[in-house]
Amino acid sequence: MALPRPLQLLELLLYASCFICGIITAASVTISQGSFDGKCMLYGSVRLNSSSIGVLSSSSPSLCYFVSAISVCVAVFCFSLTLYWIYMACVDGEVKREKLWMNVTLGLSGVFLFFLLVTGCILKIGRDRLCDSVTQTVRNITRCEEAETKLWMKPIIGSQFYSRLHSAETAVWVNFFIWLIIAVLVLVQRNKGSEIRSEGEDPSVTPSETEPFFNRPGRS
Repeated sequence: MALPRPLQLLELLLYASCFICGIITAASVTISQGSFDGKCMLYGSVRLNSSSIGVLSSSSPSLCYFVSAISVCVAVFCFSLTLYWIYMACVDGEVKREKLWMNVTLGLSGVFLFFLLVTGCILKIGRDRLCDSVTQTVRNITRCEEAETKLWMKPIIGSQFYSRLHSAETAVWVNFFIWLIIAVLVLVQRNKGSEIRSEGEDPSVTPSETEPFFNRPGRS
């Protein structure tokens, strides 16, 4: 039994969602780093100077660059796939994908899942370390986000430091689970293609891949 066409549309929407999540993560981390005068505050700590909050220690900038680079790479790949699927659906009227490319997609899914997991852990633990330092150093606050309203030493702009890092972390984990869904969808389609081949159909493409998004008009 061929997979229904809505699954193809679902996969297209998932790729587009991954692109958006990657851009959100990269932009949030980059803006946050810029707000701290180029310092990467993941795993960082703060100090209190009179009534102003300053930076006591920070991580290597390459740590934030790594998080941003992974997110950008995933976003670029998803953007390219999204454009390709839209082109095939609108111009050719159908999406064809051989088993080889499904295997490639599965392999890339595994790579992206690994790096997204690493990136998510870096953002989670790094933000928690920073927040622990903030709540222990700054008086009269019990939550990290409350420090956004405090006075920070120039040229630091700490008005949205927690919100940006939280947005980056959330986007990474959403991206991670979307890629899990994509991997499952591709695996199902590949296995469905194997079943069709055993019945003597075309071994290169699965029925679910060749079904058009839009029905072509009949020819006279």
